[in-house]
Amino acid sequence: MVDTAARTEAKPATPAARSTGGPKVDVAALGRQLLGTWADIRLASRERAAMPELQRIEGQTMAEHRERVLGQLKLLVEQGAVHRAFPTSLGGEDDHGGNIAAFEELVIADPSLQIKSGVQWGLFGAAVLHLGTKPHHEKFLPAIMSLEVPGAFAMTEIGHGSDVAAIATTATYDPETEEFVIHTPFRAAWKEYLGNAGLHGKHATVFAQLITNGVNHGVHCFYVPIRDDEGDFLPGVGGEDDGLKGGLNGIDNGRLHFTNVRIPRENLLNRYGDVAADGTYSSPIQSPGRRFFTMLGTLVQGRVSLDGAATVASAMGLTIAITYGNQRRQFTASSDTEEEVLLDYQRHQRRLLPRLATTYAQYFAHDEFLVKFDAVFSGAADSDDDRQDLETIAAALKPLSTWHALDTLQEAREACGGAGFIAENRITGLRHDLDIYVTFEGDNNVLLQLVAKRLLTDFSKQFKNADAGAMARYVVSQTAERAYHGTGLRRLGQTIADFGSTARSVSELRDEASQRELLTDRVETMIAEIAGRLRDARKLPKADAAAAFNRNQNELIEAARAHGELLQWEAFTRALARVEDEGTKQVLTWVRDLFGLGLLEKHLAWYLMHGRLSPQRAQAVGAYIDRLVERLRPYAQDLVDAFGFRPEHLRATIATGIEQERQDEARAWFDEQRRAGTLPVPEKSAKK
Repeated sequence: MVDTAARTEAKPATPAARSTGGPKVDVAALGRQLLGTWADIRLASRERAAMPELQRIEGQTMAEHRERVLGQLKLLVEQGAVHRAFPTSLGGEDDHGGNIAAFEELVIADPSLQIKSGVQWGLFGAAVLHLGTKPHHEKFLPAIMSLEVPGAFAMTEIGHGSDVAAIATTATYDPETEEFVIHTPFRAAWKEYLGNAGLHGKHATVFAQLITNGVNHGVHCFYVPIRDDEGDFLPGVGGEDDGLKGGLNGIDNGRLHFTNVRIPRENLLNRYGDVAADGTYSSPIQSPGRRFFTMLGTLVQGRVSLDGAATVASAMGLTIAITYGNQRRQFTASSDTEEEVLLDYQRHQRRLLPRLATTYAQYFAHDEFLVKFDAVFSGAADSDDDRQDLETIAAALKPLSTWHALDTLQEAREACGGAGFIAENRITGLRHDLDIYVTFEGDNNVLLQLVAKRLLTDFSKQFKNADAGAMARYVVSQTAERAYHGTGLRRLGQTIADFGSTARSVSELRDEASQRELLTDRVETMIAEIAGRLRDARKLPKADAAAAFNRNQNELIEAARAHGELLQWEAFTRALARVEDEGTKQVLTWVRDLFGLGLLEKHLAWYLMHGRLSPQRAQAVGAYIDRLVERLRPYAQDLVDAFGFRPEHLRATIATGIEQERQDEARAWFDEQRRAGTLPVPEKSAKK
């Protein structure tokens, strides 16, 4: 491994375009804005992530990696790094937003460390904190906080996955002994993919159907011992190690099953549902459905942190690839002697800079998301509507950012050629570890379906007592009136006078209001059309209603995705309004426009089919994106430098300046040979 510390001052050559008097980026101020509301906490966490003892060692065996990560959790405890969200009465800080901000930055050190600490304190500990009551906090949390009791979060079952409401594990109350009997009745009910379950976990928060007096009151959470101090399963508890995975092998994922395991009645985490000694069930929430979603909503922080960590990982991959692309030279395209810098090629710009724009959008959207999360969990804004909004935002943004991370890391790997495939350059390791982010804490497609259902619910409230004619009139207004007579869209949809220069064709598309209207209109129209088709589904027999919904499922998920993209664009635009430095604001406006026009380009077929863009303007979208990436090319290094990663964060040899040294050495050698006249004559020249 190359000594990165010796190369911290190395910088890529400044592109010639930077000397033409264009706007300048205040990298420091932009970097501070990207860090968001909890900037100082993030910086402190990054300092921690720069510590070698907390970083991943490439090439370790699975067993070595697991033990290293467990030891790293102990270091985090010693450093007081993991208690921020817990009650002040127990030594915490009651700081929920700051806790997530710090936790997300651990992905820089090792995604396995980030996720295993999340399992211990963000899932296992958080279940006790948010689903338990004060006696549970006092009895269980101190040992969880200190890591004296490593634990597993046993929700997912191998036979049901994201369908938590249908899990088959039962917790049946026995009034004679005042105990719950935890039981997995068949193999498909085994708890699966659980961090800490394979090896280290001593206790688990187990989700099961609560049954008392012959009535199933739905899913509740129970605190269940699973191993003794020697690491052996307790009577009635069994399980298996998941073994080697496609990534995150520092985490001991495993599966658990229970055969009539008895626990005290008091081990029911009873904030939302309780059972008296005689078996009587009570709950402050009467509706079983609302109770279930309220309980799950208290655990939304996993999705919040995955959104942030995936965004950080994308930024790391882009920083490595763009830094390398600013230094690596190949092919003499415009000179007989000078090879071109990779990032000067249009295709290289096109493959990296739009993804950079999306990453910026995700940074700004995530900070707003985290502020919302903190307001809900601190109690500052804790109404039912606030909680539902938070859950919807989480279900909208987590899929987009985790999918984007996989796409970006793969493209960054390819953009670095063979060097990107070398483990020491980090990208392949990040890609493997981030792969599972799209699945856990909710499969992305399932989450987007939840978003779509919420959008449909909000839409239907407008027509609760409306007849079919009213609905039809609204749909017509969405697909016709709004398209051709709404502000801005009539001009964008026209074909007359669209011919001419690209600048004329896209002049409207550069307008912030036009971008907002196009993105908003797509969401509203998609939901209105689907709602119109599903309006009578509730009157159908259950099987027919399900079939009707299934026929629209793909479009529902696409509408939810469009909603998430709109949230990101709006957050970017609000962040842009807060920029004070004029040069930075100009460059960041180009980045925002690249993100917005990139969304139009991605969904161009929809805009054409619905008459929102004329063919001429649609054709101009791609041409203007090419202009934007060319305009942004001189600022690419500034934009990734603003992420604030130091060499000890990236730990990628090709991003240390070594490539610049190699290229400078090669150019100097050829220059010297030309001056000395000692270069061999090319064959073509020799034949003349």
